[in-house]
Amino acid sequence: MSTEPRINDRIRVPEVRLVGPSGEQVGIVPLAKALELAQEYDLDLVEVAATARPPVCKLMDYGKFKYESAMKAREARKNQAHTVIKEMKLRPKIDPHDYDTKKGHVVRFLKQGDKVKITIMFRGREQSRPELGFRLLQRLAEDVQELGFVESAAKQDGRNMIMVLGPHKKKTEAMAEARAAADARKAERLGRGPAAEQADDEVEQVEETETAEVGTDAETAEVEQPAETAQDA
Repeated sequence: MSTEPRINDRIRVPEVRLVGPSGEQVGIVPLAKALELAQEYDLDLVEVAATARPPVCKLMDYGKFKYESAMKAREARKNQAHTVIKEMKLRPKIDPHDYDTKKGHVVRFLKQGDKVKITIMFRGREQSRPELGFRLLQRLAEDVQELGFVESAAKQDGRNMIMVLGPHKKKTEAMAEARAAADARKAERLGRGPAAEQADDEVEQVEETETAEVGTDAETAEVEQPAETAQDA
């Protein structure tokens, strides 16, 4: 049976219980009177409770009602939080540079409000050293403890060791913060003029100069060496 509301001349009853445009109760009136009021207010007569006796009808702008309902449904879908579990795979003897890269992905997932399944993959003789994977998982959990917590402790699963990290922030909170940040960036772009952009260029030039000067230090060179090695490889 169709649930589409009946409007105006599609209503086929002698009288209706009428509700006004603002939700006020008009009372039981003949259908002809209800149609006359609808024409007078330039609104639609919509049957909202067909099973009632007599049926309940309301005076409304049906086109506006459908539009607002669609917008509310769209907003509800936008704010709906879907539980997502991301997965990150590591080796027990992972390179420091690769570890930092993987950790960066885990941080991004947790900031987005997603859970992260960390999998340590053992191969060959590595299977006899499960403590390597356990220490690596502990290290990762400590590195991201400000953003997430250990939801499922490390456990052996065949050749793999698995741990699940949960975010401190709920998915809805992370989504709201992301939208607010995007709106702020958009507003900043729209409100900036040529003078502001020129100032940004000058700041970037100063930062590049300072970075180049700092880059001559031995300590900085040592930090950047793994990245260069990874690139060459």
